Amino acid sequence: MPDVKPDPHVQPLKFLPILYVLFTVLGMWAIYMLCHCLPRIQLGVPEHAVDFAVRKHAYIECASFNVVTVLLLASYVMCILTHPGEIPLNDPNWEYSATPDPGQNIVKEKKKSGDRRHCKWCGKYKPDRCHHCRVCRICILKMDHHCPWIYNCVGFYNYKYFFLLIMYSAMACQFMFFTMQSSVYKAFVDQEDLFPMFLLVFGQTLTFFLSILLTTFWAFHIWLVSRSMTTIEFCEKNTVHKKDDGEGACWGWCGDSTYIDSPYDVGALRNFRAVLGRNPLLWLLPIWNVPSDGLSYETEGTPLRPSASKGESYAADLDATRLVRRPGNTQIM
Repeated sequence: MPDVKPDPHVQPLKFLPILYVLFTVLGMWAIYMLCHCLPRIQLGVPEHAVDFAVRKHAYIECASFNVVTVLLLASYVMCILTHPGEIPLNDPNWEYSATPDPGQNIVKEKKKSGDRRHCKWCGKYKPDRCHHCRVCRICILKMDHHCPWIYNCVGFYNYKYFFLLIMYSAMACQFMFFTMQSSVYKAFVDQEDLFPMFLLVFGQTLTFFLSILLTTFWAFHIWLVSRSMTTIEFCEKNTVHKKDDGEGACWGWCGDSTYIDSPYDVGALRNFRAVLGRNPLLWLLPIWNVPSDGLSYETEGTPLRPSASKGESYAADLDATRLVRRPGNTQIM
């Protein structure tokens, strides 16, 4: 796995989103701990006046929330520091200046002409699922998207950390929203001071909206992983033209009820193992355990160029579609 990402084009202003995220996490942690947990732990309250049931729940909530927060921050740091992966240097298999071996079959995705895909900016042949990022100025292995919130691309080597980041962020916001309700209610009933009440209401409101956004975003990435797709493949490559008669494009299911599927889809379990690692015990930890190099990917034997004998006329260029149509699937959502 590549080491920490060396960036020769560091621009200090682009670190502002990272500082904003860290400030938000710290602020939400402070609100939860100072305005919710500590009052429920009842420090300084005489022993005979302590509600031990409330204190016990406060300890559990405090411990659970801090564990999730630590995992969130660890995943965030790994997202930022881990290089997403690039085309190997000085490797004749990928050097565009080298004459490719006609019998070489190290990639599945080719142009319509049958030539290998290449990057005109990097001067290299592209591995499968590789894209050039104009922000990072390099080709990224299994590029998902460029994320300004981590000042990095999300690619093969740090997608697991990104997936865990949005998962733990959604969990932290949901946890805050549901457990802080009692403190918000108590603040209004007991007529607390304005500032603590404002912090509680502000935290409750912010976590409500963030919970919806992050949970939806995480659910989307669960779906992507289960189908072995990246965001780029979904947004840009899931458009299929209805044959060659000039008709418009469609998404997901076309007019002939043909579903668009990824050629790298090898079943939900194997798809998750390809992203989170082979050992399920390490899936939820920001630890790299994916046994691959990001240059080649499993397939289920799906034909990348369907046979003309079947009467199909689909584009063979996976750089333009990266998905295949499975005529046998007529199910409609």
